[in-house]
Amino acid sequence: MRNKIVVVTGAASGIGAAICRKFGEQGAWIALLDMDEKGLDARVQELSQKGIKAFGQVCDVTDQEQCLSVMQEIIHRCGGIDVLVNNAGITQRCPFIEASISMYRRVMDINFFGAVHCTIAAIESLMKRKGQIIVISSIAGLTPVLGRTGYSASKHALHGFFGTLRAEMRAHDVHVLIVCPGFTRTDLQSRALGGDGSITTHPQSKVGRQASPEDVANAVYRGAVKRKNLLILTVVGKLSHLIYKISSKLYERIMEKGLRRELER
Repeated sequence: MRNKIVVVTGAASGIGAAICRKFGEQGAWIALLDMDEKGLDARVQELSQKGIKAFGQVCDVTDQEQCLSVMQEIIHRCGGIDVLVNNAGITQRCPFIEASISMYRRVMDINFFGAVHCTIAAIESLMKRKGQIIVISSIAGLTPVLGRTGYSASKHALHGFFGTLRAEMRAHDVHVLIVCPGFTRTDLQSRALGGDGSITTHPQSKVGRQASPEDVANAVYRGAVKRKNLLILTVVGKLSHLIYKISSKLYERIMEKGLRRELER
């Protein structure tokens, strides 16, 4: 990754910030994208103090025109894009019967269409430089997760879109890596949407040991270097995927038992 231009969305905190640090430590030049301007400034300062070349751009991934403008600015400034990390995301926790369509649209706009907007904006440069797209999905993109119909739908959509894009881009030597973290210690859960689209106050259930953002970033870097197609992270994530493939009914019973409290009011 030395001297590669790496663009990371949702870069101000959590997994995105950890990916910026990891790739930057390996010699990449990091372009950080996020809506949180203060958070971006803090991350850029942190990276710069480590000797990492980095700069931030405020970007709302739900705005396609803004994504196009920001990517063009990065290409003009750096000469191109080698790696695009579609990490920006949001989650939700509520029963389906309490969910509003506006909440579902918000989750899809950020998690799915945000990644599509950024990929459209960067794809020509990625093709020219035979680059790589990294998509931060979730174990919820492979298996059902109680109380997260919108979140799971958005992550499943990422798998369908980027799995197909990988096949289309093979002729252009553009690789696509999809990463499925399990439960990870970030601020994402504290900003989870409830059924009406506001931040939920209902507590999150936890299954197994939570990974750290650094755990995820290290795995993403190794997967990117090896140009893996899919990474499933954490012991619970791997077991969940395996059990669901063997017996969906067994998986659903286990999952319902572990997460039932999230639907109780």
